[in-house]
Amino acid sequence: MPSHSVDGFVREFLHELNTNQGVMLSRSSANDQYLALASTVKNYLMARWLETGRKTRDAKTKTVGYLSAEYLLGRQLDNALLATDLNEIATKGLALCGLDLATLREQEVEPGLGNGGLGRLAACFIDSLATMDVPCIGYGIRYEYGIFRQTFVEGRQVEQPDTWLALGAPWEFPHPEASVQVNFGGHTEKYVGADGRERTRWVPAWNVLGVPYNYMVPGYLNGRVNTLRLWSAQATKAFDLQIFNSGDYAQAVRAQTFAENISKVLYPEDSTPQGKELRLQQQYFFVACSLRDFIDQELEEDFDLHNLADRITYQLNDTHPVIAVPELMRLLIDEHDFSWDEAWEVTSKCFDYTCHTLLPEALEVWPTELLGRLLPRHMEIIYQINEQFLAEVREAFPGDEIRARRMSMIAEFPERGVRMAYLSTVASSKVNGVAELHSQLLRDKVLPDFSEMWPEKFTNVTNGVTPRRFVKLSNPKLSNLITDAIGPGWVTDLERLKELEPYADVPEFKVAFREVKAANKARLTALLKQRDGIDLPDGHLLDVMVKRLHEYKRQSLKLLHIVSLYEQVLSGKIAAADVTPRTVVFGAKAAPGYKMAKDTIHLINMVAAKVNSAPEIEGRLKIAFPANYNVTLAEKLIPAADLSEQISLAGMEASGTGNMKFALNGALTIGTDDGANVEIRRLVGDKHFFLFGMNEPQVAELGAKGYNPGDYYESNQQLKATLDLILSGHFSDGDPHLFDAVVYNLLNQDRFMALADFDSYVEAQGKVEERYADEEAWTRSAILNVARSGYFSSDRSMRDYLQRIWHTSPMI
Repeated sequence: MPSHSVDGFVREFLHELNTNQGVMLSRSSANDQYLALASTVKNYLMARWLETGRKTRDAKTKTVGYLSAEYLLGRQLDNALLATDLNEIATKGLALCGLDLATLREQEVEPGLGNGGLGRLAACFIDSLATMDVPCIGYGIRYEYGIFRQTFVEGRQVEQPDTWLALGAPWEFPHPEASVQVNFGGHTEKYVGADGRERTRWVPAWNVLGVPYNYMVPGYLNGRVNTLRLWSAQATKAFDLQIFNSGDYAQAVRAQTFAENISKVLYPEDSTPQGKELRLQQQYFFVACSLRDFIDQELEEDFDLHNLADRITYQLNDTHPVIAVPELMRLLIDEHDFSWDEAWEVTSKCFDYTCHTLLPEALEVWPTELLGRLLPRHMEIIYQINEQFLAEVREAFPGDEIRARRMSMIAEFPERGVRMAYLSTVASSKVNGVAELHSQLLRDKVLPDFSEMWPEKFTNVTNGVTPRRFVKLSNPKLSNLITDAIGPGWVTDLERLKELEPYADVPEFKVAFREVKAANKARLTALLKQRDGIDLPDGHLLDVMVKRLHEYKRQSLKLLHIVSLYEQVLSGKIAAADVTPRTVVFGAKAAPGYKMAKDTIHLINMVAAKVNSAPEIEGRLKIAFPANYNVTLAEKLIPAADLSEQISLAGMEASGTGNMKFALNGALTIGTDDGANVEIRRLVGDKHFFLFGMNEPQVAELGAKGYNPGDYYESNQQLKATLDLILSGHFSDGDPHLFDAVVYNLLNQDRFMALADFDSYVEAQGKVEERYADEEAWTRSAILNVARSGYFSSDRSMRDYLQRIWHTSPMI
C-alpha cells in the first residue's frame, strides 16, 4: 500500500510518470503529469477497493445493483483526494516536483456518461452508499462519446462530439477476461427438455461482447470503495482476414463497427427507426451484461438462485433498464431450468422501480414489432407476464374489462407497443416517486389503476445531493465557515446544518458569509472570462437558471421577464437607474432533434447580444449563456449564485436536484410549488422562498376549462409589449419572422402556461429586488436556506431507500 507521507507520494508519482507514461519529469507534458497523478491517487484506493470486494463476498450480504443508463460523475481527482484525505500531501508532494495541483486538476476531462439530473442523481446515490458502507455495484454503459459538446455559432446550438476519452481515462480498469456475450434477433423454437417438459430455446441471429470497465467509488474517509461497472460493446468477430486480403477493407471490419455502435454515443438521436433500435439495443445490452455479471462473478458457484433476492436488489433508475425484468425471467427459465412460477417469484422480489417523470411522452413505449424482432424471446415473456397480470386484474375487478385494457402492458394505439412503466410497476416490489408532490401525482394521475390495486407498493423517496461534491469540494470557503461554526460532522450528517440557524443573527458570521459569496463570484468571473470570454459585471444580483432546455422547465418565462425589463427601459416606462443590477446566467443543452428548444436557445443568445450592448440599459442588465454547461462548471456557478430559478409549471417537474444544490450553497429560490420546491419551501420557510404561479390543482382546473394563451396576451399590456418587441425583429437584425415559431407557440399553444404565470412571476421578481436591496435581510435568508436544507442530502435519500424499499442495512 502506498505510503501516506509527502516523500512516499513523490516516489509513487515519479514512478507512475516514468513507468506508465514513459517520460521523465523534465520532458513531461501537463497531461502526462495529470495521468501520473491520477494513477498515483488511484493506487491509494486500490487496496481498499480489493478489501471491500473481499469483505462483501465473505459476508454474503445483500448488494444494491443500481441499474442506470446515465452516471454524470464529474471530475474524479478531487473526489478521490477528498475520500483518501490526500489533498495536503498531494499539494506538497507536487510542489517538491515544481508542479501545481490546481494546474493538473484542470487537465481532467469529466466523463461523458450522463446528460442531466437523472445521471447526476445516480452519481450522488452511489457516492452516498459508499460513504454509508452499503455494498453497491452501479451498472451502466461506457459511452465512447457523451451526449455532445455544445457550441454556439451565430447564437445557434451546434453539437460536436464529446471526445472525453481522447487523452486517456486513468480512473477505469478494463477487464476483457470477464466479458459477457449478448444476443440479438433471430427466433425462438420449442423443444422437450430432459425432464420431459416443453422448453423454449432462443436462436439469436447475431451477438456482441460486453467488456466491463470498473470505476472505483470511494466512501468519505471510511475505507469502503464500491464499484461502478460500465459496459463497452465489442464485436465477437471483429475482423475477417480473408475479406481484408481480398481488398474489401471496409467489409472486413463492418462487424466491429456495427457492434461498437451500441456503446458509441449517449442517447443517440431517436427520431429515426434506426435511432430507436439503437436505443433499445443499448438498454438491453447493459442490463443483460449486468445480470449475467452478478450471477457469474459475484455469487459463489453453488449459490441457489431461488434465494437471489437475499443477495441483490436491482433498482431500476427510470424505464431505461426495465428490459432487465424479462431478461432475468429468461435466464432463470431457459438457462437455469426454473418453472415459470419459480422464476416469477424470484424476479418479482429482485426489482424496484423509480419513476422520474410525469410527462406521458417520457414513459417509454417500445413498438412490439421492434421489440419482437430484436428480442423475440423477451417479447414472448412479456406477453406471458401480461396475460398472468391481467388475470389478476380481472379477479380483483370482475366485469371491468375497460380497466383491464387500460392496465395492459400492451398498448394498442397509436401503434402496438410495450408500456415499460407498466411492466416495471407490475414486476417491482416497490414503486417510488422522487418528491412528495411527484409521488402523489404518480399515484393519482400517472399510475392510478395500479396504485388502487396495490396501494402498499407505492412510496416516496425525495431526492438528495451529495454534500461531499456539492458543498465540501465545490464551495471550500463556505465549507470552512460552516466547520468553524459547528464542527466537521455535517459532511456525513447534513441535518447538523440546523446548528447554523443562530448564526443567521450574528453580525460577524453574516459578514463572513457575504465575503464567501463575493469570493465565489470572483472565482466564477475569472473562470467564465478564461473559459468563454464572458465578462461578469461586479455588484450584480446573480440570477441563475441552469437545467436541460425543455418547454416545461420554462426558460421562455425567464426570458420574457428579461425582455420585459428591457422593453420598459427602452420605451421610457422606467428609468435604467430603477432596474436592480442583475446578471442572468443560463446553462442548458437542447436535445439535437428538439427544434423548439433549439429555437429558444437561439432567441436567448440573440436577446443577450442586444441587451448586453444596449446603452439605454446602462449596464444594469446582462445575460450570460456559457456553452456546454456540465458538472465542472456547475461546481463554480452554483456557489456564486444569489437567486435560483426553479420555475417549471406546477405538476411537471418530478423533483429537481439543482434546486437543492443552490439552497445548500446559500442562494434563495424563486419557484413554483412543483417537485421538491414544495419541500424546500416548507423547510426553509415562506419568508425565505419567493413563491409564484399556479399550484397543481389550479393548473389542472385551468386546463380543464380550456386554456387560451391569447387571452393573457390581449389583456396584459406589458406582456403584449414584450412579445411584440420580439416579433418586431428587434432581436433578429430586423427580421420579424425569425422567432415566429417560439412566439406563436407561446400565443397559440403554450402547453406549459408560461403566459398564465407571467404576472405572478414578475410580481415575485419585484419582491426579490426588494429583499436584495436589504443586504442584512438577504444574508439572513441565505444563511437560513443553508441551515434548513440538510434534509436534501443523498445520504438521507439512501436511508429512506434502505428502510422503505431495499430492506437492507450498512455493513458493520
